[in-house]
Amino acid sequence: MVHDSPDNPDERARKPPRLAATDAPPESLAPPDLDPATTGGEDEDDALLPDILEESGAVGEGPLATGHEAIERAVRLAPTSPGVYRMLNANADVLYVGKAKNVKKRLSNYARQSAPQPARILRMIAATVTVEIVSTNTETEALLLEANLIKQLRPRFNVQLRDDKSFPYILITGDHWAPQILKHRGAQTRPGRYFGPFASAGAVNRTITALQRAFLIRSCTDSFFESRTRPCLLYQIRRCAGPCTREIDFGGYTTLVREATDFLSGKSHAVKQELAGEMEKAASELEFERAALYRDRLAALSAIQSQQGINPRTVEEADVFAIHQEGGFSCVEVFFFRTGQNWGNRAYFPRAEKTFTPEEVLGSFLAQFYDDKPPPKNILLSHEIEESELLANALAIKAGHKVEVTAPKRGEKKELVAHALTNAREALGRKLADTATQSRLLDAMATTLSLPHAPKRIEVYDNSHIQGTNAVGAMIVAGPDGFVKNQYRKFNIKSEGLTPGDDYAMMREVLERRFKRLINPPEDAAGKAKDDDFPQWPDLVIIDGGRGQLNAVREIFANLGLTQVSLMSVAKGPDRDAGRETLFMPEREAIKLEPRDPVLYFIQRLRDEAHRFVIGSHRKLRKKDIREAGLQEIPGIGPSRKRALLHHFGTLKEIERASIADLGKVPGVSAESARRIFEYFHPQPG
Repeated sequence: MVHDSPDNPDERARKPPRLAATDAPPESLAPPDLDPATTGGEDEDDALLPDILEESGAVGEGPLATGHEAIERAVRLAPTSPGVYRMLNANADVLYVGKAKNVKKRLSNYARQSAPQPARILRMIAATVTVEIVSTNTETEALLLEANLIKQLRPRFNVQLRDDKSFPYILITGDHWAPQILKHRGAQTRPGRYFGPFASAGAVNRTITALQRAFLIRSCTDSFFESRTRPCLLYQIRRCAGPCTREIDFGGYTTLVREATDFLSGKSHAVKQELAGEMEKAASELEFERAALYRDRLAALSAIQSQQGINPRTVEEADVFAIHQEGGFSCVEVFFFRTGQNWGNRAYFPRAEKTFTPEEVLGSFLAQFYDDKPPPKNILLSHEIEESELLANALAIKAGHKVEVTAPKRGEKKELVAHALTNAREALGRKLADTATQSRLLDAMATTLSLPHAPKRIEVYDNSHIQGTNAVGAMIVAGPDGFVKNQYRKFNIKSEGLTPGDDYAMMREVLERRFKRLINPPEDAAGKAKDDDFPQWPDLVIIDGGRGQLNAVREIFANLGLTQVSLMSVAKGPDRDAGRETLFMPEREAIKLEPRDPVLYFIQRLRDEAHRFVIGSHRKLRKKDIREAGLQEIPGIGPSRKRALLHHFGTLKEIERASIADLGKVPGVSAESARRIFEYFHPQPG
C-alpha cells in the first residue's frame, strides 16, 4: 500500500480504543532491572509452533452446573444489543472473548444445559465463574473490539495470533530538498511517501539496495549529508547520485526521485521504457558511458522484479491468505501484493484447539491481523469465512476505503490463492519436521545428562564486559520449537561495589535478579504465565564456564531456595576448540561427549547463541556510551584531532566504521593514533 504522511486525525478517531495489555508491559514501562531485548538480526524469524490444546475426557476445571449458573446470571442482565462478552474463571483469568449482534441471545445458547455442545465448549463453561459484558453501538464495533481484546488478553479458548510483529515499509522522505530512501517501522509521522508493507526486513533491504542502483537515491542521514565536502563511497560505486556535493543538480535529482516513486507506485513498465529510451538516445549520440549507466539501472530494476517471484497481471493491491491444517496445527500463509508487485510472504502458526475448522481459524486470524495494520482494497482467502461481509465493513471503516473479502473461484486470483496454499502446506511441513528434530534432541539431552524429563525451557546465561566497563549479562531461551527470541533478556550490571572483571559477581547479580522475579513476580506480570503456554520456569540452566562457575551458581540457587532447576556449565576445550568441551553438573563427574555427538553440537549452538546475543547487547551499550561521551574518551585525541576527524568523516558513526588505513589519512592523525581509535571502537570483549 502506498500512502503519504502525516496521519489523518479522522482515521485515528475511527480506530477503537486499545486496552492496556496484560501479557507484557510496553518497553517504556518495563522494569529497569530486566530489560526486554530483541535479536541482533533484522529479519523476523518464523513463529513458533504453539502447543496443541488437547481435549480431555474430563469436562473442565469445575462442575458444569456451576458454569451454567454463572452464565444464566449474566443472561438476566445482558443487553439485547451488540457487544463483547468475556468469560472468566475463579482466578479472574479470561477464558474466552466473544462478540454477538445480540449478546443476550448468544449467552442464552451457552446457558441451555440440554443443548449439545462440543467438548471444548463444555470445558470452557465448566471453568467459567463470571461473565463480563461490554456493549457497542454496532456489530462492526463489536468485531473490532473482540479482535483487540483477544490480542491483548490471549484467552485460552480463542484462536490467537501469536507472532504479531510490525511490518517494514520503504520511505522516501519529503522533508528535505534531496529526499532520502530508507527502511521504516512504526508510526508513519515523518513526511514522505510510504510503500509497503513488506513481508520482512530482508526483503526491504534487498529492494532498497536495488533501488539505489537503479535510481541513485541517497540513503545517508541528513546530518551526514550536510557535513559532506566530497562524495562518499556510495557515489564511487554508483549507488548514489551525490547530491550532497552537488554532483547532480536539483532538477536531475528530482527526476530520479520521481522515477523511483513511479516504480514503487506500480508504473514500472513506464519507468523501464523511459530508461530504455534514454539509453538508446545516449548510444546514438555515442555517449557510451552514459548509456552504460542507463543499462545498469535497467538491470537493477529487472533484478528487483526477478527477486519478487510471482507478480500478478490483473491484481493491483491485495493480501492473500491461505490456511492449511495438519497434525493438529494450522499454518496461515500471507502474500502481500502492492502496485502489481509481490512484496513478500510470511507464514503464521496461530494457536488454536485442533477442533477448530480452517474457516474458524482464518476468520479469527484476519480480525486480529488487521487490528493494527492498514488493510488493502482486496483480501483473497483460501476458505469462505462466515462473517466475510461484516469483516469487510469493519476494515473499510478503519481504512477509509472499500475493502472486499472474497474466496475466488476462478481466474488469476484463484491462482494466487492456490500458490499461497501450496506455500502454507510446505511451511507447515517444514515446521513440523523441525519440531520433531528438536524434540529428539531434547529427549537425547535428557538421556545423556540424566535429567528427570526432556526440558521444555532451557535458559543459557553469559556476561560481557571490557575491563569491567559496560558490563552486561544476557539470557537466551530455547524450547521444543528452537530459540524463543521473544523471551531473551539482557541485564545491565548495576552493582556499585562490583570489582571490575568479577565474572562471579556479575553472574550472581544476573541470576538473583532473574529468579527473584520468578519467586516474587511483580503485580503487573502475575498473570503472564497463565496466558502463555510456554513455561516461565526453566527446566535446565546452562552457564558458560567450568566447575568454579557451576559451584558459584549452586550457592546462589541454594540461597534462593531453588532445588527444582537442573544446572550445567560448559567449559571450553583446549585452545577453545569446538567439540572438546567439558560439561559439569552438580554431584557428578565431568562429562566428555564425542565431538560428533548431536547433543554436544546442540549444546554448542545454545552456548554460541548466548555469546552472540550478549556480545551484541554489550556493543550496543558501549556504542551508546561512546556516542554520549564523544571522542574525548579516546587517549590522545584532543579537540583538534576530534574536529579533523569529524570534518573528514562527517559523523561519529562513520568514524566508527572507518578502517585503520582510512583513519590514518586524516590530517594530524598518526598511524598510532589511528590504531588507538580503531581499537577503541572495535574492542575484544573479555
